[in-house]
Amino acid sequence: MNARGYRSTRTALFDGIEEGGVRASAYSSHEIDEHENERAIDGLQDRVSILKRLSGDINEEVETHNRMLDRMGNDMDASRGFLSGTVDKFKTVFETKSSRRMGTLIASFVALFMLVYYLTR
Repeated sequence: MNARGYRSTRTALFDGIEEGGVRASAYSSHEIDEHENERAIDGLQDRVSILKRLSGDINEEVETHNRMLDRMGNDMDASRGFLSGTVDKFKTVFETKSSRRMGTLIASFVALFMLVYYLTR
């Protein structure tokens, strides 16, 4: 065999293997990258769905608390109205010049205080 025949035979034998090997490894590398990308995308989709559910839960919690605060505000307004009526009644009692009513009122408060004090002791 001459040098030229040897070279062409060698090239014919190993050229396809090297090219196939390079192409196979490039294809394999590309395929591996695709699989890694798919796994990363799946992981991101899972995280996004978790965050979506979490934000939905937070939204529901905020709405629940807003409704509760609205009810508390309405209850406070009703209490304020009730207390202002009571304060007005006390003002009318204290504004009267009747010392007998005043004495009776003070004596009842003292008696009530003493009763509560002795019952809780």
